[in-house]
Amino acid sequence: MPADFTERVIQCIAKTQHLDASKITLDSTFEELGIDSLDGINILFALENEFEVNVPDDAAKQVRTIRDLAEGLQKLMAASAS
Repeated sequence: MPADFTERVIQCIAKTQHLDASKITLDSTFEELGIDSLDGINILFALENEFEVNVPDDAAKQVRTIRDLAEGLQKLMAASAS
């Protein structure tokens, strides 16, 4: 996964949740970051706008870590590009 892509994901989450981006890693879980389901919805909206993709509800429910989120976004972007 490209570092600039991951950085955009982390920055978007940090901005949405008012968190210090340096405290967010790919292996951070939503639970560790204090992100509840409502926060998760807000993050998804922000990421959909940032990356111009539509995240299906069933895919969003599977996300537990920042890595899950970044990898899922990358797959969606690749699918929409082809």
